[in-house]
Amino acid sequence: MSNPNISLIHQINPSFAQNAALAFAEANFLKEVITPVAYNPQAPVWQYLNLLPKQLRTFISNELSRRTWLSPHGVPIKTYPWQEIIRIFLLRTNLANSSFFKHIDLVAWVYVCLDNHVANHHLRGLDSVYTYEDLAATTFDKAKQQGILCLYDLPIPYYQMTGNIMRQEAELFPELAPVIQSIREPAWKIERKQREIELADHIFVASSITKKSLLEIGIQEEKITVIPYGAPVDYFHPQPKPDNCFRALFVGRVSPRKGAHYLLQAWQDLKLANAELVLVGQNLFPTGWLEQYENICRHVPSVPHFLLNQYYSSASVFVFPSLIEGFALVLLEAMACGIPIITTPNTAGPDIITDGVEGFIIPIRDVEALKDKLKWCYSHPQELAEMGRAARRKAEELNWGLYRQRLANKVQSLLSIHKTYE
Repeated sequence: MSNPNISLIHQINPSFAQNAALAFAEANFLKEVITPVAYNPQAPVWQYLNLLPKQLRTFISNELSRRTWLSPHGVPIKTYPWQEIIRIFLLRTNLANSSFFKHIDLVAWVYVCLDNHVANHHLRGLDSVYTYEDLAATTFDKAKQQGILCLYDLPIPYYQMTGNIMRQEAELFPELAPVIQSIREPAWKIERKQREIELADHIFVASSITKKSLLEIGIQEEKITVIPYGAPVDYFHPQPKPDNCFRALFVGRVSPRKGAHYLLQAWQDLKLANAELVLVGQNLFPTGWLEQYENICRHVPSVPHFLLNQYYSSASVFVFPSLIEGFALVLLEAMACGIPIITTPNTAGPDIITDGVEGFIIPIRDVEALKDKLKWCYSHPQELAEMGRAARRKAEELNWGLYRQRLANKVQSLLSIHKTYE
């Protein structure tokens, strides 16, 4: 089959979507990328920012920089920016809080609008459309009518598994229930998720836990392909540790879903000498909740991505006890920095490490297991350092080039089969 045409759609520009687009471009079958905003600081249109007052120019540039997406191999990127611009404006000016809008409603609005744009204007001449959760319901519906292969990428476990786990958490910790958003998904959004799964011809996931969430609802195994994401080994590197303090590091949203409360409890119980727990990320616990632990940990609310390497490199071990996660890219970032990890089976941990070699895999919600592994790490610095070296070696094997090759090969195979049965 020669030169099939695929379009890729994503609401922002995470590394996995950019690498999927690059995989298709390298295979010479990417027609276009469709996204709300694709910032290229060298593009002439953005030079007009220089005409704005400095404070406003800096604010806009910082927002745009997080949406940088350069054309893969010269393939066009089609943008629909206005809904996203309105969403950011309402959010940053706090107008969203004083109106009937809610942040999650604004995000969903942008997703639905992009889905409609693609369905109505971007299906002509396509062999396949490759899109992501919450962006596919209308697109897949119209694509099916035109005989277009519908490829679906599910970066996180299916909502039923996530909802079940987090409802259990809300029962265990009623005081945390108000901030657990996944137990309050609106019916219309759930219906869209169900419709997307029904219409998808094939589903790509990054971890065995996401695959399990689909098998549990009756999706046939042959309809699912697991391709773990790549490690950013060119961006993150091992660096000398600046001190001899035993430091456990957590990076991510500090929230119930990430299991941060279990880590805090374990650390409080251990009372290790010359040791520090550092939490890097936005605090999503109820107001005032995290303050009860301020004497036993250091919380850094926000760190630019380019500075994360020094935080990873200051750590002895990276701890990520998440309850449910499609694929925790922070695990591969830590491993790329030569830091061993402690994580759970629900984070893609089993897909990227061998228990006891590059780190440890412990059950979710298990404070005693967390304490046991942290204490072992604290007491075995030489063995821990070797684990870190093994983690870097494993990260080098799990690179983005391998991800792109596996993805392109599988999609090309699916396109060939689809063409045969047309």
